[in-house]
Amino acid sequence: MKRYILDTNLLVRFFQNDHPTMSAAATGLLLQSASGKVELYLHSAIVAETAFVLTSFYKKNQGEVADAIRDLITGCRLKVPMEEVTLDALERFKSQPVDFPDALVAAIAAHQDVPVASFDRDFDRFKDVKRYQPSA
Repeated sequence: MKRYILDTNLLVRFFQNDHPTMSAAATGLLLQSASGKVELYLHSAIVAETAFVLTSFYKKNQGEVADAIRDLITGCRLKVPMEEVTLDALERFKSQPVDFPDALVAAIAAHQDVPVASFDRDFDRFKDVKRYQPSA
């Protein structure tokens, strides 16, 4: 079985459906994954970049982006390292006004029960995340 690692531009073309050739090709590849004909790998760094592009450049709502990526992961049978953590991060991204990398760090911290060392008070939004703020 053929295996591929997904890149942001392919996901953006799929979600935006804004290029006749590339969007169709992206959709075709994702359908092949959904039917088990290919294995597609999605790294959390690409999830972060895709979320950033869709929310900043295309002005999509965080909740809409989180739901779309979650549905893609589960519906197309994508292989995602730390899938449970990534899905949790998408829910955190959807529910709080934080960027995806912070949502991912919060999800990792919660799953590992390890505090986040940060000056960023956004982590305080998550009741299951402890933040450690170092001092001089």
